[in-house]
Amino acid sequence: MKLGMVGLGRMGSNMVKRIMQQGHELVIYDRNPEAVSSIGLGGVQGTKSLAELVSRLSGLAGPRIVWIMLPAGKATNETHAELEKLLQKDDIVIDGGNSYFKDDVKNAGLLEKKGIRHLDVGTSGGIWGLERGYSLMIGGDSQAANTLEPIFKALAPPPDGKPGYLYCGRHGAGHFVKMIHNGIEYGMMQALAEGFDILRGADSESLPPEFRYPIDLAGVADVWRKGSVVSSWLLDLIALSLNRDPSLSRFEGHVPDSGEGRWALMAAIEEAVPAHVLSSALYVRFRSRRKQEFAEKLLSAMRNEFGGHSESKVA
Repeated sequence: MKLGMVGLGRMGSNMVKRIMQQGHELVIYDRNPEAVSSIGLGGVQGTKSLAELVSRLSGLAGPRIVWIMLPAGKATNETHAELEKLLQKDDIVIDGGNSYFKDDVKNAGLLEKKGIRHLDVGTSGGIWGLERGYSLMIGGDSQAANTLEPIFKALAPPPDGKPGYLYCGRHGAGHFVKMIHNGIEYGMMQALAEGFDILRGADSESLPPEFRYPIDLAGVADVWRKGSVVSSWLLDLIALSLNRDPSLSRFEGHVPDSGEGRWALMAAIEEAVPAHVLSSALYVRFRSRRKQEFAEKLLSAMRNEFGGHSESKVA
């Protein structure tokens, strides 16, 4: 099968390589020419514009297929608008980034006016996807999903009873499932981070000497990976990081969020579903990016006013 890939960042470039390994043909485009030339695979056709990419896909027996791997929002939405002008009836556009599911409905509606089919594919696997494969959550046109099954098989991990991809439903369903996946990911990461922080503090001088424990954090991560209830890929990554740099000196602890956690909470509010862990994990990320602010000063002021409490100095 032949398809075009738009966007060659960390995910997009690795997906190109994995698809090529399975014998498919790729036409690629990125607004950064160096990203195109850096792919370095025989059989991949690089292009200098979206129009050139579409023209290289012309003449195929089946529909032209364009897979978008771009940041959510403006870049993705503008690319849909440009493809609406370049493609024709029965061609297929796949949004494999982390778009907001409500944007999927709008973009699919735009393309449907010309009979262009649309899929939203939540893609999980990160930079390890080339080696491990990708988990794919698919929404949108069911006929297009059937057409793309050879590509989904190429991207997903080898099947273990069930394939590593799932058709989730109408337009937006794939990204909705991925959005909740990422919200859960925030919560899992936060629980692990807090647990290891408590382990790290077990040797604190503020504790009685007989109850201080200098815990080998990397050792704990390694042993928990082997048969433990909390064993997971995230724990594998913790072990990798702590064995490489036990003090995590490379990091400052400023934790970004890419949007899906916020959208997951918006969905929870719309559905009136309590989401305590997901919301707390997101707020911790917000807090990690700020210094002590006015709110904290006001808390100290109130404590001082009602109880005469002074601020303790952080060592």
